[in-house]
Amino acid sequence: MNGPRDVFFHDLNSFSIIGRGCDLIAQVEYNGDMNNLYAAIEPARAEIELLNGPALLEFGAPWCGYCRAAQPLIASALSDHPPILHIKVEDGKGRPLGRSFRVTLWPTLIFLNQGKEIARLVRPTDSAAISKALDKLSGLP
Repeated sequence: MNGPRDVFFHDLNSFSIIGRGCDLIAQVEYNGDMNNLYAAIEPARAEIELLNGPALLEFGAPWCGYCRAAQPLIASALSDHPPILHIKVEDGKGRPLGRSFRVTLWPTLIFLNQGKEIARLVRPTDSAAISKALDKLSGLP
């Protein structure tokens, strides 16, 4: 979405993206379960860089077979770790956030701490690789 936006961080596990007209553009919240929806309206790269603490940024599409196959693997890995902000972004041609992270295949999982990339997995095929990347995040301040 074009135009100015504000990000309101409610706590470590949730934030809202609000347009200047006070319309809620997107809300991301961790409630103890895996996020199952891809956000059609993506946050800006600058908003991702403002994230405080660990986060998993997942790029994909709801119709992507690789993405659907990875969902149980991601859910399994997330269930074995402390709560983490999980942002699923629907990616596609010309989508600026995916291009800024140089995403070319789906799903792409980007593990962030304080808005900085710590690890990346492309088309994961087992939950152990995802868990290993999450372990990297768990060990960071």
